[in-house]
Amino acid sequence: METTHSKDGTSIAVERTGEGPALVHVGGALNDRGSGAALAGLLAPHHTVFTYDRRGRGDSGDTPPYAVEREIEDLAAVIEAAGGSAAVYGMSSGAVLALRAAAHGLPITRLALFEPPFNPAHDERITHARAYNTELTGLLADGRRGDALALFMTVVGMPEEMIGHMRGAPMWPALEALAPSLAYDSAVMDDAATGAVLPEDLLGRVTVPALVLDGGDSPSWMRDIARRTAAHLPAGTHRTLEGQNHDVDPAVLAPALAEFLSG
Repeated sequence: METTHSKDGTSIAVERTGEGPALVHVGGALNDRGSGAALAGLLAPHHTVFTYDRRGRGDSGDTPPYAVEREIEDLAAVIEAAGGSAAVYGMSSGAVLALRAAAHGLPITRLALFEPPFNPAHDERITHARAYNTELTGLLADGRRGDALALFMTVVGMPEEMIGHMRGAPMWPALEALAPSLAYDSAVMDDAATGAVLPEDLLGRVTVPALVLDGGDSPSWMRDIARRTAAHLPAGTHRTLEGQNHDVDPAVLAPALAEFLSG
């Protein structure tokens, strides 16, 4: 592990794996830098992969007040540590953070995204996203990290019985430690203001070559959003990984990323 510092002085924990052109991995909700370790290992023969703890996670700091702009600055600091420019891969809400960073003008050479969880306009998921943000904010303000975590798991479709079992599992305290960062992902998605609607204007400002991936076994709405995201990116392409869902297998993902990054 090494440490870089964001513009506001927040320390950001970074790990580098492999040799070759730089690739920064941006994790999604409840991900820390270890979440990308398997993928980094598979890409290591051809890329130097930088995984990092987003602020408020793992070994990174967390300087209040939070703003999405601070996370963009965090990613800028990681890219600077990677040599000043880099390809970026983002997973889920991490893909949305990567998109916002690219639209902001960070020196991103290529952009790969897996299932950015935007919502279609005029869809009931918009109402649900706003309600989720309100409830999540209240739970975290009351210090109810476990309930906030359970809320997130419910929203993403985990059965109640499974959540109950997880509450007693050894991993639960580590997940609870990450629970406050769920509010950061909700801010990245813009749940409160827009209900996480696909931001067509923002996508139009992302001009670097971009690949949007989805899983063939993912819900139809998520696959449709992946296609629409790619269509609104000026240099966007879309690809489906058959047999995969939102919990994508790194062994399937790595070859698709390697092909795109070598293009």
